[in-house]
Amino acid sequence: MKSERKLKPMTVVALKVVRLSEAGAFLDAGTGNTSDDILLHKLQQTAPVNVGDVVKVFLYLDPKGRLTASMRVPNMRVGQISRLKIINVTEDGAFADVGAERGIFMPFAEMIGRPKVDDVVWAKLYVDKSGRLAVSMKVADEIRRASLPAVNVKRGDYLIGAIYNITEAGAFIFSRERHIVFVPQQEIPRRLRAGEIVSVRITFLRDDGRLNGSLREIKENALTRDAKKIFAAMQSNGGILRLNDDSSPEKIFAAFKISKAAFKRAVGHLFRQRRIEKFGDTFRIVNA
Repeated sequence: MKSERKLKPMTVVALKVVRLSEAGAFLDAGTGNTSDDILLHKLQQTAPVNVGDVVKVFLYLDPKGRLTASMRVPNMRVGQISRLKIINVTEDGAFADVGAERGIFMPFAEMIGRPKVDDVVWAKLYVDKSGRLAVSMKVADEIRRASLPAVNVKRGDYLIGAIYNITEAGAFIFSRERHIVFVPQQEIPRRLRAGEIVSVRITFLRDDGRLNGSLREIKENALTRDAKKIFAAMQSNGGILRLNDDSSPEKIFAAFKISKAAFKRAVGHLFRQRRIEKFGDTFRIVNA
């Protein structure tokens, strides 16, 4: 009678080589039944093995559902965080590349947003309730412990970092200098994705060494950009501005991808520069 096999896929274990074959090495599954021996194929060996060797392997299921071993184990420890690439997304979750023979599963409950294939996200390796390896994007505690207080940063500086958490209050960024930067919701001009790299402008230095920042352009720069965009649109429309102060925010955003307030500031800027003039209920280019 075959003994119950206790080893599970998506785990890392140390097993003894009990015999060799043309296909590779067979590892002792510890059941007392040689039919349970686990194949370590030659293609999954990173170094030669001999009978009696104890090798560290990653276990997974082959296409036929058989427990199989590989010496390509995860390149991170349980509890460790790293930037991981998403290599597959399914109806049940996603799989992240941790350097092992197979991607490691990330349940929906452990995601921040919905990562896509080729996204690179901050994530940690952990052992789930079934004893198998899994990954989670919920790394706020780990990043807090790994972070450093900002001591040589001042207001107006720009830092580059990756978004690791998004909440109703705002987004959290872990910079290349290992500083935590919080960006309040009102300083986020577009929809963000966890994992993306952004350049954040520092707006406030907190007493605890963390930082507040903004992803919005400085108003003066945004004003110049918006005015150029509106003036170019008027040039393409016979010198007339199709929209006015009474236009809906939706129509303004559809035309220029800016808020109504930004639209009014930019039009006012062009008017004060005498580049445009009133024309009925809208504006036209001066001397058009």
